[in-house]
Amino acid sequence: MSAPIQSDQTAAPDQTAAPDRTAALDRTAALDRTAAPDRTAALDRTAAPDRTAAPDRTAAPDQTDTLIPARVPWTAVTIFIVMACGLAWLVALPLWLDGSGLANPFAGLLLPVIMFTPGIAALFVVFMVQRPRPRPVTEYLGLWPLRPAGRTIWMTVFGIFGSALVVIAGVFLAAALGLVQLDLVSFSGFAQVVQAASPVESPIPVGLIVLLQLLMIPVAAIFNGLFALGEEIGWRGWLLPTLRPLGTWPALLISGAVWGFWHSPLILLGYNFGQPNLLGVGLMIGGCVLYGVLLGWLRLRTGSVWPAVFAHGAFNATAGFLLLVVAADTSADPVSTGPLGWVTWIVMALVIAVLVLTGQFRTQPALQRRPARP
Repeated sequence: MSAPIQSDQTAAPDQTAAPDRTAALDRTAALDRTAAPDRTAALDRTAAPDRTAAPDRTAAPDQTDTLIPARVPWTAVTIFIVMACGLAWLVALPLWLDGSGLANPFAGLLLPVIMFTPGIAALFVVFMVQRPRPRPVTEYLGLWPLRPAGRTIWMTVFGIFGSALVVIAGVFLAAALGLVQLDLVSFSGFAQVVQAASPVESPIPVGLIVLLQLLMIPVAAIFNGLFALGEEIGWRGWLLPTLRPLGTWPALLISGAVWGFWHSPLILLGYNFGQPNLLGVGLMIGGCVLYGVLLGWLRLRTGSVWPAVFAHGAFNATAGFLLLVVAADTSADPVSTGPLGWVTWIVMALVIAVLVLTGQFRTQPALQRRPARP
């Protein structure tokens, strides 16, 4: 009897072990099943950054779609300066070869052509040299769009009348300093010019002619702006924003100095100051640095080159104001009383100081770096 009972007792563990093995397998399978999603999730988690990173890699080239480059493209800047100055010398070469200088009969034709050389150089470096190329080019150069149009238009009007007033204020300041004598009653100096130009006495009073000349300044600003556009595309359109990574003031001062030096082929012939030497070149650089700050402010403040274009045109249209009001049989030294003479430097410096004190140079809405377009 004991043997069968012992046999049953030894068999019991075998029967209980089978369920244990089955449970173990079940638990193992359960662990496997629960682990599988974890492994899949882990793969998903590691793969996720790759999928999200892909757009960044493809979007990287579009980061050039900004109005300020990340750094100054010095190669493009160097080629631009050499090309602009070289073309200016090339166009002015006929004035040098025959020795007649500004008296050359073709001077009136060659001077406007020279004004387009900076624009030609700017377009060349934008499309052929600068990499990455700024996009869109028309917006980088400040040509289009006019956004917002109202601000651009009003700043253009301000630039036209402001530039004219700077020149006029310079003349009156020179008179106040005793550097020139004016005749604001009979305009005797201008009357002599009119009489010399035509032996027949003009039926129009000289005073009325002077008034008409002044009223025509805005119209002349638009006409002269067509030629000034050739310069402004280069100086304020391309060079100023390209140097902008250096900071606002370095960009303004350097672009103005280059602009003044670019005039050397004409200044060394006595243009503007009657000083065909390094003094004349230095005076031109000084005047262009100061006036370039004002034109540059218009460019930075609006993001458009057009206010600077027509302000430049107005400055050129008003440059002869002294001839309208100077007294007869008196002389005036262009080094001091000219539109870019040192007296006008004082006026421009005062205007710049007002702009600085009112924080105008800190507002450059259209030139802020912005995220690339998708």
